[in-house]
Amino acid sequence: MGDSDRRLDAAALRDWAHTAVGDLITHSEEINQLNVFPVADSDTGTNMLFTLRSALAEANTEAASGAVGRVAAALSSGALHGARGNSGVILSQILRGLADVLTDVPGDGHPEITEVDTALLGAGLRHGVELVITSMGGREVPGTIVSVLQAAAAAVEGCAAQGLPLGPAITAAGDSAAEALDKTTTQLEVLAEAGVVDAGGRGLLVLLDALRSTITGQAPVRPVYSPSPRPRPSEAGTEAPAPQFEVMYLLGECDPDDIEALRERLNQLGESVAIATAGVVGGYSVHVHTDDAGAAVEAGLEFGRPRRIQISSLAGPAGLPPGSWARERAVLAVVDGDGAKSLFDGEGARVLRPDPHSAEPVKMVTAQQLLRAVVDTGAAQVMLLPNGYVAAEELVAGCTAAIGWGIEVVPVPTGSMVQGLSALAVHDPGRPVVDDGYTMARAAGSTRHGSVRVATEQALTWAGSCRPGDGLGIAGDEVLIVARSVGGAAIGLIDLLLAAGGELVTVLIGAGFGAEVIEVLARHVHDQHPGTELATYLTGHRGDALLIGVE
Repeated sequence: MGDSDRRLDAAALRDWAHTAVGDLITHSEEINQLNVFPVADSDTGTNMLFTLRSALAEANTEAASGAVGRVAAALSSGALHGARGNSGVILSQILRGLADVLTDVPGDGHPEITEVDTALLGAGLRHGVELVITSMGGREVPGTIVSVLQAAAAAVEGCAAQGLPLGPAITAAGDSAAEALDKTTTQLEVLAEAGVVDAGGRGLLVLLDALRSTITGQAPVRPVYSPSPRPRPSEAGTEAPAPQFEVMYLLGECDPDDIEALRERLNQLGESVAIATAGVVGGYSVHVHTDDAGAAVEAGLEFGRPRRIQISSLAGPAGLPPGSWARERAVLAVVDGDGAKSLFDGEGARVLRPDPHSAEPVKMVTAQQLLRAVVDTGAAQVMLLPNGYVAAEELVAGCTAAIGWGIEVVPVPTGSMVQGLSALAVHDPGRPVVDDGYTMARAAGSTRHGSVRVATEQALTWAGSCRPGDGLGIAGDEVLIVARSVGGAAIGLIDLLLAAGGELVTVLIGAGFGAEVIEVLARHVHDQHPGTELATYLTGHRGDALLIGVE
């Protein structure tokens, strides 16, 4: 391994999954457009994304330990539970292949594996090949993701035989997978006719490249794969219609001897049958495309006990199937500071934070980060509270991409976290989404707000001159108050905001400020504004010393 290469330990494996989720977001539409086999339903990239997102969510709950096998097992289990479509089932088996190898520790008292080396990675990929083929009924179809996976496994095994370290082995795996991917077009007639490489194989290459980026710090440049169909004679009316439904479920209490009988029954009902063992979870993951969804579920009942049944329509526009979301509606709030995260979490919102380790006073969120967080809510409808941490162009780009995936995103115009709290307080998931968005926007708009900052240099403002260390009361992007302290500026700003009336003053206190400011403000509001309630929160945000809102 080179001097700059990273060990593939538990932390690195989690980081890989996180990077891979982000890379799948970037490439999912490209992968979807390649999806013509086994069914041209344009969802391979989306299904792989949601499957890996589920895997990452379960891995993140794994208690920190030095055992990479535990993280691998959590990824495998999460992928199985959240598998979407045929490609999701295959991905779960690839992850299970690695998990089985890393958790197969011989003998009692043998120390757990803390790091994946070249030999272990090669063994894990090879075992994944075997599991995927088994899940498909033991039939290997050239020109599919299996061909790409086999090439990657062979490359790593070859590096292991030569005693090469992990970094070069991962690089070789990705390059060999890319070569195998290019060949898939010539191996399957349906791919050749559409002029595409295999969609699942392209998704696997994204995952391998994410692993290379995680370990070596180098992200390879790949071409954009797009359809280039070849002309063919008209065959109107000769193609059989595609099945109407995709049926998936976990099957427990099933005798292993009955699996082939179940597979035969499902093959009679439809196509794209996949039955994968669930490893440490127990039972089997079942997948089929069929016109008779009820019969497919009944087949499971005949041989065991189905649970987590998912039935999605394969008809209609490309994208995410209806009814596939974990929840109907969620609120996503962009916030800064540990205290702010706890505050919005406690009110039921999902939270996206700018980079907490950034050296910049205020770090803004990118469209890519926003899109990932919207997807991670698992909701069909997302009420978005940008709270001043998303630039307009990034907000538009992120929301447009999410809407294109079939997620209904409603950005609520909150320019500060105090406005976000006001909007969140009136959120009602029982209302129609338009009504909910209007009510939240109205609450945010009726909250007059401002901030207090510490002057860093001498300057002339609308409120007079300031010097370093002065407190600046700001509203509407203008300095309206200059005082010799943060508390003094806050008092002046509160008086100004309350001039038009108000019943509640909310103050969010940033990093480096605390009890002294709270005491000063509490005494002032009590003495000068009787009947007005003051609510203060230690949010720990950066940039502004205080954020103040009046309702």
